[in-house]
Amino acid sequence: MHQISSAHLSIERIGEILAANEKIELSAEAVERIERCRKYLDEKIKQCDRPIYGITTGFGSLCNISIGEQDLSTLQKNLVMSHACGCGDTIDPEIVRIMLLTKVMSLSFGNSGVCLTTVQRLVDFFNLGILPVVYSLGSLGASGDLSPLANLCLPLLGLGEVIYNGQRRPAAEVLAECGLKPLELTSKEGLALLNGTQFMSSHAVFAILKARRLSRLADKIGALSLDAFDGCIDAFGDEVNAVRPHPGQLQTARAVRGHLAGSELISRPKQYVQDPYSFRCMPQVHGAFKDTLEYVSRVIEIEINSPTDNPTIFPDEDIIVSAGNFHGEPIALPMDFLCLALSELSSISERRIYRLISGTRGLPSFLVARPGLNSGFMIPQYAAASIVNQSKGLCWPTSCDSIPSSQGQEDHVSMGANSATKLVRVADNTERVLAIELFNAAQALDLRRPLRTSPELEAWVEEYRKDVPFVDNDTVMYTLIDKSINFIRNHAD
Repeated sequence: MHQISSAHLSIERIGEILAANEKIELSAEAVERIERCRKYLDEKIKQCDRPIYGITTGFGSLCNISIGEQDLSTLQKNLVMSHACGCGDTIDPEIVRIMLLTKVMSLSFGNSGVCLTTVQRLVDFFNLGILPVVYSLGSLGASGDLSPLANLCLPLLGLGEVIYNGQRRPAAEVLAECGLKPLELTSKEGLALLNGTQFMSSHAVFAILKARRLSRLADKIGALSLDAFDGCIDAFGDEVNAVRPHPGQLQTARAVRGHLAGSELISRPKQYVQDPYSFRCMPQVHGAFKDTLEYVSRVIEIEINSPTDNPTIFPDEDIIVSAGNFHGEPIALPMDFLCLALSELSSISERRIYRLISGTRGLPSFLVARPGLNSGFMIPQYAAASIVNQSKGLCWPTSCDSIPSSQGQEDHVSMGANSATKLVRVADNTERVLAIELFNAAQALDLRRPLRTSPELEAWVEEYRKDVPFVDNDTVMYTLIDKSINFIRNHAD
């Protein structure tokens, strides 16, 4: 059981919670903060003789229209219903789980003015596996993720749809089945639920967790490719990488050397003075990816450990501030950066694939006997190139665009939600390309027999061969590529 408190919630910890299917609960400290803020807000509404944005007024450009006390609850319900305008594909249920978790975290700081029952219902949804149906399109990443968060929170009111036990069903049915009554929102609650960056940041968390695994895999698969290509280890020494001391560069060089420790292939005399860049420059390219990933991870961890709705309430200081902490720019730019870095990781991987099938350094053309009769591994490289091309197209930064909305009140937006969704797409694409590289590298290694690579990589390839066989003659390849993707997704790296 993970307690939501003031303690820092790391991306790694989120990964552990998801992997172990842990339940969550609010700490006593979080409960006290939430209740204190709500009590303060209720008293403030009674005492204050001036409008308070989003609490006793309309929203966006309607901020100058005051709302009577008798309509405050209706105002919040209307907000959730009218803003649920999601379009496109539904997002991965794992990302929805992260959205629920990080929304609870954001509301637990006691700066949002929500009722404890509302936060607890989000906790219940997470623990019971009631996952609202959320769509990939609709957010500008400016007043937070208004549209997707509205779809996330509709089921709290008994509206919208959820995924429950693997089935898509009306929320009202599932709530009744679980003995839960629809919530009646009070003042400010709809705004607190919809303002926030949880759609963007949850995609980022999901992509970072995958990217960390892909970073390790890229080094391991790259090492296997280097050995199968009969490459040189000289470019991976500490001395040459330490003189240009980017942390990721040195880390990559050491990782590749570690994977190849004890290899017969890497230690034998070479006929070549140097290797192509896709092999020789792995420390520089993989290392730059690692450094980018580290930077983006730090930014996203700040985001998920912050209240990001509006207005922000400070009970101890007697302040309610309408500001811009929901604006997605701080994470939109880094997400576009990580998208580019992931694309480069797949790009250099595809070049190694190309070298392996090129019919050089003693390997047969397209890694198959009797080329001509057999096409061998010709078209897996096509597939990888196609995927890389798509990722390059997705690297155009959406954060450089802004389309004003809400009659000009929201006149600069981050477009970070589109940065987020394409980041996940590029992460998935990179996983596919690395799986195709492993498919090629294992084939090339087996063509080097009886020479052997390192004990570590031999054991890994032996495990891989239980799922993906050596290809003697042409066969249906897409099923083997699928198995290769599943192998790197499900096996320890």
